[in-house]
Amino acid sequence: MLKLGHPVGASTIRRVLKALRIPPTPARRTDTTWRQFLHAQAATILAAGFFHVDCAVTLRRLYCLFVMEVGSRYVHIPGVTAHPDGPWTVQQFRNLLMDPGDRAAGFRFLVRGRAGQYTASFDAALAGAGIESVKIPPRSPRTNAYAERFVLTARTEITGRMLVTGERHLRLVLAEYARHYNGRRPHRSRGLRPPRPDHPIGDLTQQRIKRQPILGGLIDEYERAA
Repeated sequence: MLKLGHPVGASTIRRVLKALRIPPTPARRTDTTWRQFLHAQAATILAAGFFHVDCAVTLRRLYCLFVMEVGSRYVHIPGVTAHPDGPWTVQQFRNLLMDPGDRAAGFRFLVRGRAGQYTASFDAALAGAGIESVKIPPRSPRTNAYAERFVLTARTEITGRMLVTGERHLRLVLAEYARHYNGRRPHRSRGLRPPRPDHPIGDLTQQRIKRQPILGGLIDEYERAA
């Protein structure tokens, strides 16, 4: 307040603290909450998870591994498999760490669940890249809220609205959806901007709007016509 040019008396400070139920300095809570940690470290955090899709023709259950860059909401989908064991998961992350290039050095934490696919070898592979594996508490899916929200979005927009015939079909669908999600889909947390726009801002003088259906028309993309 003094920096702003407003001297405040001690009695005023006591009255304000009492009204807001803020205890004296030694008794104040100084621990960082999980929400504060996620917001403060968002640019350095990855969030990982799995979701499953049941195939309509092969009657197999496939598992999709995904990783989100929390700061930008950019999503990677390293692989799809019917048998997501520990070695497969480790290899997918090794491939992923090579994919972002120099950006991989900027990540410090990876928030993950407690599934058996995350083995000691998985944590060791992350540690070798300078990333600390943060395991969420049991039965606490909200602790990995960013990953859980992506699962809901993917199921609501695609996998819950179409019949997947097999592994190859699912790979094609997820690749197309990831392109849309990262390059075109607006995100409220980013001011209705995609994580990494893949097209320039349209000419606002053009009045006509062009619709581009993707994934068989399940999703529409809109832009100003040239």
